[in-house]
Amino acid sequence: MKNATLRQLKVFEAVARHLSFSRAAEELHLTQPAVSTQVGKLEEHAGNALFEQFGKKIYLTPAGTELLEISRAIIGQFEAAENAMTQYRGVSGGKLNVGVISAGDYFFPRLLVEFAGRHKGVSLNFTVHNREGLLRHIAENQIDLAIMVRPPTDLDTVNQPFAPHPYVIVAPPTHPLCGKKKIPMARLMKEPFVVREKGSDTRNSMEEGLGAHIGEMRVAMEIRSTETIKQAVIAGMGVSFMSGHTISLELKTGSLSVLDVQGFPLMRNWYVVHRRTKRLPPVAQAFKDFLLADGTDLIAQIVPLDFPH
Repeated sequence: MKNATLRQLKVFEAVARHLSFSRAAEELHLTQPAVSTQVGKLEEHAGNALFEQFGKKIYLTPAGTELLEISRAIIGQFEAAENAMTQYRGVSGGKLNVGVISAGDYFFPRLLVEFAGRHKGVSLNFTVHNREGLLRHIAENQIDLAIMVRPPTDLDTVNQPFAPHPYVIVAPPTHPLCGKKKIPMARLMKEPFVVREKGSDTRNSMEEGLGAHIGEMRVAMEIRSTETIKQAVIAGMGVSFMSGHTISLELKTGSLSVLDVQGFPLMRNWYVVHRRTKRLPPVAQAFKDFLLADGTDLIAQIVPLDFPH
């Protein structure tokens, strides 16, 4: 193993995490043959097969399972060394690693641009995930900061709210409930709903917000994509519970309307989250301070709320 490289270990770790060469290649911005080559070289250095294939699925061998734990420890040490050296470069020379749930990608890039404009020389690594993926990135220490609505309860994290996050009920503008005032929840439950998948931040917030009425809901479709949900609602397939921060463009163009439902908008918060034991690099600490100080006002400028509340 003395000739193995950090690059090979990182490629191996990505394949082992996804149990997929193609998904690892996508994450690492490499071709699948390049990933296979790096894993093959590592197997030569190890003198053991690290993966085995049954049908179309791959699995770690016992040797691969043991090497995965060691690889993560080695990669973690290199990241710790990089973070330690970053302390001497300060904010301007640092690299910000931040992940956000999918609802945040409607405004988050502009927050990053604003932050980078205030701190010249900062490099950005920004990724978008569903809730499950974001929690995994926190647990595996792949990001410095996570931006989400519902902080984890089973991880030791620091969770600080930095901006309000409204949820609303949307419908096509021709829907018979458009223009009605204070629509009772019982009336809303007669409508078919297009909803996000189970486990997503939006779905969890919906189930919490609708409370006892959730059992009355008629789910017409369950979709993983916010954009696809919007198109389904526009097409008349049902109403939907959505983040108010995801529909700014549709409200401006008139392709979606927000229903005036009793108890809505449902107000929650955006949180900046990191592991409690995480030693934040200066650039990550500066970005966290930036969100806490200016996040509310900047988000309000980027996605102004133009609906009944």
